[in-house]
Amino acid sequence: MTIDFVYNIDFKLDSENAIKSWIKAFCQHEGFTVDSLVFAFFSDEEVKRLNIKYLSHDYYTDVISFDDSSDINLKGNIAVSIERVRENSKNLNLQFDEELRRVMIHGVLHFMGHKDKTKEQIANIRSKEDHALSMFHVKQ
Repeated sequence: MTIDFVYNIDFKLDSENAIKSWIKAFCQHEGFTVDSLVFAFFSDEEVKRLNIKYLSHDYYTDVISFDDSSDINLKGNIAVSIERVRENSKNLNLQFDEELRRVMIHGVLHFMGHKDKTKEQIANIRSKEDHALSMFHVKQ
């Protein structure tokens, strides 16, 4: 049961242990266990290259999830564009750390089977993100 962070850009999480505890608690709350999650932090260009290479999507994105989960055991890699998260937080008038946690848990929610293609799916995943974020604030 591990959660790891890989830094491919000049960035480091302030509180790795708090983030790990929060993600594990949220997963457990949702009926899942963490097998192995790796969050890799990249530049915009690197995430765009991954998006083109693995998903054939030629555009920038804040997060890409590579899911190897089975049943309730969550396993996979989540690529996060720190530059995109910074830009989104400014555009949405949110704190960077808050937007980063939203993007990270968004990746985890995909491993739980949540989609974000239709308006209904987007509303559902946003609701789950909000709930997860509220759990982080309670834990602090």
